[in-house]
Amino acid sequence: MRPEIWQPLLLSLKVALWATGINLVLGVTVAYGLSRWRSRLNATVDALLTLPLVLPPTVLGYYLLVLLGRRGLIGGWLDDLGLNPVFTWQGAVIAATLAAFPLVQKAARAAFEGVDVQLEDAAKVLGLKPLAVFVRVSLPLAMRGIVAGALLAFARALGEFGATLMIAGNLPGRTQTLSVAIYSAIEAGDDAGANLLVLVASLTCVTALLVASRLTRERTPRRAA
Repeated sequence: MRPEIWQPLLLSLKVALWATGINLVLGVTVAYGLSRWRSRLNATVDALLTLPLVLPPTVLGYYLLVLLGRRGLIGGWLDDLGLNPVFTWQGAVIAATLAAFPLVQKAARAAFEGVDVQLEDAAKVLGLKPLAVFVRVSLPLAMRGIVAGALLAFARALGEFGATLMIAGNLPGRTQTLSVAIYSAIEAGDDAGANLLVLVASLTCVTALLVASRLTRERTPRRAA
């Protein structure tokens, strides 16, 4: 496979896997907290966490530059430590993580809200601590929804474009993901290259969907007749 194909593909997979892994930790934690938190602010917090899903990608990218740029609120401090993520693949991970976060959070929250609270209460009566109740009761029962959210987040991270282009740029071999490479090929009038990249991106997403769907079915216990 040509370098201009496999390099963006491998980078996109790397970015998507990192973003999905981070979102599984953050999204599941936040989702469980919101599903058990009773407050008037619950809806407001949920709306704020969903913003990356509805904001234009360029707006999300602008916010990231304001925060992480060398003159940004956090970027100046990071730059002093030699950790500035702008125009790096780590910046692409940050953009993909934020863009895909609501998909994990909302799917996991719906799954946790579907867990019978009486089962959690019974586990507490049996002497399990809150963390053990979460790991041994709540998490397994919500796993199907979490896997579905992770699948959607992976696909979203794999196709992230606007915010990635703004914070990570378009550096071949360094920050050029599949979606950015497609944009570059079209800009250069390389229709053949763009078509090939689109085909690779589509096949990768479809493969990920099929594999995740199969894993979800295998992990779902069959009900007795």
